Amino acid sequence: MQVVKQLSIFLKNRPGTLADVCQHLQDEGVNIIGFCVSDTVDHAVVRMVVDEPMRAIHLLGNAGVLVVENEVLVIDLKNEPGQLATLGRKLSAVGVNIDYAYGGLARDAASGVLYVRVSDARKAYEVLGEEYR
Repeated sequence: MQVVKQLSIFLKNRPGTLADVCQHLQDEGVNIIGFCVSDTVDHAVVRMVVDEPMRAIHLLGNAGVLVVENEVLVIDLKNEPGQLATLGRKLSAVGVNIDYAYGGLARDAASGVLYVRVSDARKAYEVLGEEYR
């Protein structure tokens, strides 16, 4: 488990906008490691974990894209029932709220990765301890 920077990117919700952002990052050699999109009527929030967050923030900002930086936990979870329930109970026991999460794994994988935005990343990191590192 680790705490990393996540980019929240606000885009118009129309075809090609996401592709343009991803292409810009690709052209500059920035790799997207984690990714999710939440849409609304007129805009989308793209959440990304990239290998060079500060560089990506500057590149996108210079291109006129609104980017907000947050901390998220990157947690490796076993691919078995109950893993997310156990994680949620541990966090709730110390008053840490899961604001949102995204992740996944290959179909036949033994474990996967979960990106979790919590109300207190440092406290969550401490309480989850060695079990998730």
